[in-house]
Amino acid sequence: MPTGVGVAVVGAVSLVGEALIEVLEERAFPLGELHLLDAGEGVGHTVPYKGRNLRVSAADRFDFARVQLVFLVGASALVSECHVAASAAGCRIVDLSGSISVERQPCLVPEVNGALLDSSPDRLAVASPLPASVALALALAPVRHQLGLVGVTVTACLPVSSRGAAGVKELARQTSELLNARPLEPRVFGRQMAFNLLAQAEEVDPHGHGAQERRLVDELRQLLQNPELAVAVTFIQAPVFFGESLVVSLRCSLDVDVQALSAALEAAPGVEVVGGDDYPTAVGDAVGQDVIYVGRVRCGIGDPRQVNLWIVSDNVRKGAALNAVQSGELLIKDYL
Repeated sequence: MPTGVGVAVVGAVSLVGEALIEVLEERAFPLGELHLLDAGEGVGHTVPYKGRNLRVSAADRFDFARVQLVFLVGASALVSECHVAASAAGCRIVDLSGSISVERQPCLVPEVNGALLDSSPDRLAVASPLPASVALALALAPVRHQLGLVGVTVTACLPVSSRGAAGVKELARQTSELLNARPLEPRVFGRQMAFNLLAQAEEVDPHGHGAQERRLVDELRQLLQNPELAVAVTFIQAPVFFGESLVVSLRCSLDVDVQALSAALEAAPGVEVVGGDDYPTAVGDAVGQDVIYVGRVRCGIGDPRQVNLWIVSDNVRKGAALNAVQSGELLIKDYL
């Protein structure tokens, strides 16, 4: 592993940005200098790293020639501008924004397609996909051939942290208002979020699909190397602070041996299986962990070619921050 790599984190004052910085420290990432960048009110804030408080600088004034690796967090116009500037400076980039199509910038989940960089060693930029895409790829990639996978239907229950710190604060505020019998004033979500489920997690297009739903379809097809895979996805907003819960139904071309499937999942990197009468939950099991949890593995009722799964994952840590840092480790492993 090389040493002394200059790193910049754009979007450092965000839930994912702060978690990414924590993971960099925990994994002893080979940092030379760490530059924390953001915009607006985030500039001037401090973020702890290795016992110090690092000050956040303005991203639009940063000279990316000072670093070799850049993490881009968020989906703002600023992030797009920084991508252009970092590319022009020859930086390696891990992009969490989803602003560039998978055809132009492939997704990387190291446990699934880490060999991507072996076949393209000069690649400078990769995308770290949606947390739900990471969880699905980790669970499905090891067993897709065993199942003869032809279709995936997923309902993703997204926590309010998918909207960043504003979503977390909104759920806390709404909960307090309702418990104290005060009038509810929806802001971030536009309607009551506390003690409720919302059928949409974002604005939808004329066909009824959200941009993130479409993004998951594209990312999963690429990660599973199956451009024809039938993927149906619904994102719903759940009154949970952290941790995604995915209800997954698989259509297979082969009859499924559930015991063999569970064994293959248990052997897969980054996956823990909870079997028997037990099942995992996002809050009780996944939050704060570096693996995804799979439970309720079962065939369809009277249908041996349908498999149903329950998957939970820490969306901020595992699905975003850790995947991005692992991707960065692969990008810079031969840099020095």
